[in-house]
Amino acid sequence: MPHDPSGPSGRDGALVLGVDLGGTKVRAAVADESGAVLAEMATATDPRGGRHVVDQIAVLGRSLVSSAGAVPAAVRATAVGTPGVPDAQNGTLGLSPNVDGLSGVSLRDELAAELGHPVVLENDVTAAAVGERWVGSARGCADFVFIAVGTGIGMGIVSGGRVVRGAHGAAGEIGYLPLGTDPFDPVNQHRGALEEATAGETVAARYSAATGTATSTREVFDLAARGVPAAVAVVAEHGRLLALTITAVTAVLDPALVVLGGGVGSRPELLSPVRAALAELGKAPVDVRTTTLGTRASVVGTLDLALRAARLGSDPEDSE
Repeated sequence: MPHDPSGPSGRDGALVLGVDLGGTKVRAAVADESGAVLAEMATATDPRGGRHVVDQIAVLGRSLVSSAGAVPAAVRATAVGTPGVPDAQNGTLGLSPNVDGLSGVSLRDELAAELGHPVVLENDVTAAAVGERWVGSARGCADFVFIAVGTGIGMGIVSGGRVVRGAHGAAGEIGYLPLGTDPFDPVNQHRGALEEATAGETVAARYSAATGTATSTREVFDLAARGVPAAVAVVAEHGRLLALTITAVTAVLDPALVVLGGGVGSRPELLSPVRAALAELGKAPVDVRTTTLGTRASVVGTLDLALRAARLGSDPEDSE
């Protein structure tokens, strides 16, 4: 049984770093060999992207180690959850529209040079699935998917107890499913048809179109929680889109469990509309839950990946 990475621990021994690199925020944590988190920080992602993001992660990592009362040499490995598809050969990223400049920079190699220890990359939503399997909503489940809805939409897949990445590392890039908007329109082909329909800002945009009132996505969900009819309707529409997504996913993968996460997906107001829409679709019910790790799922997963890499001295996939 893995240690629940939530409480304080001693500063002696080897450490690992976990980093969740998002389109708007970088969250990182340092943990000891048991997985106990010693320090955690979050900051806005450097909008300049590329090498600037590498430097930002390195500075954040050093700050965390210092906050934990340790020295950089104590860190054995770092894992980074990335908003795209890591290239295992050169350490760059593809399909990463939310952070600029990472297709031409070896995030893995340059960060390893900055930090002085091995760095492994993983898709951020896949990392979140690893976190959910380790200490979250999917603990002990061998067949599940984690669907993250926030700035964009993506999916991590665990099948038969193993993470599924696909031939090119792009398994779970469900933003490109031909749902929600016209997939033949070039406007919808950069982020993907489904991502255009389900990205977080669409919630606020739909509410504004319905009411003439500009507000944030967070506020729309808060209004829905208070029963404001226009907000309830907008959240219900978002739930219907996610139910269509889940129906497509379950038709292919037949998971025992679907975990919803991300800044939008983790909102509790979304769960009932998703379940209701699935019932309307008349398909065999699948267990749908909200993440218990909240927006920390990816960084928790990267800690698990970093611990595996530190123990193996190689790719954490070898231990799965």
